[in-house]
Amino acid sequence: MSKNLLWDTALAKLKAGNDRFVNEQAEGKKQAMDRRQELTKGQAPWAIILSCADSRVVPELAFDTGLGELFVIRVAGNIANTSTIASIEYAVAHLDVNLIVVMGHESCGAVTAAMAEGDAESNNLKHLLDYIQPALSACPNCQDVNEVVKKNAELTAEALAANSSIIQNEIQNGELKVFSAYYNLSDGHVDFFEEA
Repeated sequence: MSKNLLWDTALAKLKAGNDRFVNEQAEGKKQAMDRRQELTKGQAPWAIILSCADSRVVPELAFDTGLGELFVIRVAGNIANTSTIASIEYAVAHLDVNLIVVMGHESCGAVTAAMAEGDAESNNLKHLLDYIQPALSACPNCQDVNEVVKKNAELTAEALAANSSIIQNEIQNGELKVFSAYYNLSDGHVDFFEEA
């Protein structure tokens, strides 16, 4: 499939960038005018990040990347709905990206809301929170929101392959890997978990 970075190289770049971010040594490259001009000709991101919409979690900063390096989809609870899966399929099929990371985070508000008893404030919010229910079912004795966040990221990573023939085929071909991850708000460190 790919002329893009191999998944293991992309994963190593994410980890190295996160180390720089955590240690306050971020390089902040690829943000200047020449980079913006270069990107008018097209994009070639080397990793896909499905992350929460939480304002405290910014993948481009957490991985010390610049413009055009990451294909980021942000939605509350980092859920795998039709729109997020379609966006990821586009990046896999048309941009030859070989690494997907589903990243939950400490103290996720969407997961907290899903854990709370009671009705959602709207049908739209209920629809979103329904995607988090499998994590609650898989973790029935979990009292800590962060345990459910990790389970939700894991199950979302699995759902990507289960609900997309494009993603599934690339995984089976050995080109694409999907990992779940967890962003620690307190220090910015990202924990990566086993591939889905």
